[in-house]
Amino acid sequence: MIKIHVVVDSPKWKKKIKNLRNYFNFKQKKFNKLNLSKIKKEFTVFLTSNYKMKYLNSKFRKVNKPTDVLSFPLSIKLKNNIYIGDIAISYEIVNKRSRKSLFDHELDKMWIHGYLHLNGYNHVKNIDFKKMYKKENLIFKQLNF
Repeated sequence: MIKIHVVVDSPKWKKKIKNLRNYFNFKQKKFNKLNLSKIKKEFTVFLTSNYKMKYLNSKFRKVNKPTDVLSFPLSIKLKNNIYIGDIAISYEIVNKRSRKSLFDHELDKMWIHGYLHLNGYNHVKNIDFKKMYKKENLIFKQLNF
């Protein structure tokens, strides 16, 4: 079970998806039907701009450019859940990628990717990349088709 909190930092997001909280509530319900985790987990999706992503990327990864998604793993035991961290996503990059697909599909790819990072997946080695990519695609397909 997961619970997704949403923080919108850039008004551009609402031009593409009118009610982001409803959107993520819907995705959360579909995700929870997949029964991927028996542990109750919470995380926040921070929807922001390239400007803020560049700042975060520079501060935490020492890379002075914007990026599509950043994950900030954390493990805090709450009353009945575990808070696993935060995911930041760039509007401009999602929007640019959506020229070849759908905006909401690109958004889903980003938060799923970030969610997997919060759960310990990485793509440093090629074998890890393949494993993570396969898991991302499986979740994406189950949420969108």
